[in-house]
Amino acid sequence: MAFPSREIYERFIYSLPAAYPEIRSSSLNLYTNSPTTCFVKGSIIFQDGSELRVFEYIDMSDGELLSYSYTFFQGEKQIRWYDPQPHPENSELAQTFPHHFHEDPDIKHNRKPAPGISFTSLNLPTLISDYKEFIGLIKNGRN
Repeated sequence: MAFPSREIYERFIYSLPAAYPEIRSSSLNLYTNSPTTCFVKGSIIFQDGSELRVFEYIDMSDGELLSYSYTFFQGEKQIRWYDPQPHPENSELAQTFPHHFHEDPDIKHNRKPAPGISFTSLNLPTLISDYKEFIGLIKNGRN
């Protein structure tokens, strides 16, 4: 899905709990930074108490993310985070360069490709889908 207008994206983020039953609440807010840029900051709390902390810096005139950070927590423990920091030395990440995520074991250095994460499309639907899959793996003892 291409990145929408500011108005459509704002409606989307404010309606997340109604659109996704796995979301208990959301504190995401869109803040205008300039005539063409804005920030999205806050958290999504899932029904199991897990949290997704979101930061996006968006250039609405170009319809692209300039920067982002997405981090999943269970309690105070970071269990996965996504970032676009380039790691050209890691050929495993080439298919989604520079987008990737970190997870255990050795969360700081264990990087994996992040399909569906982009600078030019909505990432939250992918993140919510990833959460459902990832939490299922954790609950079944596979991670």
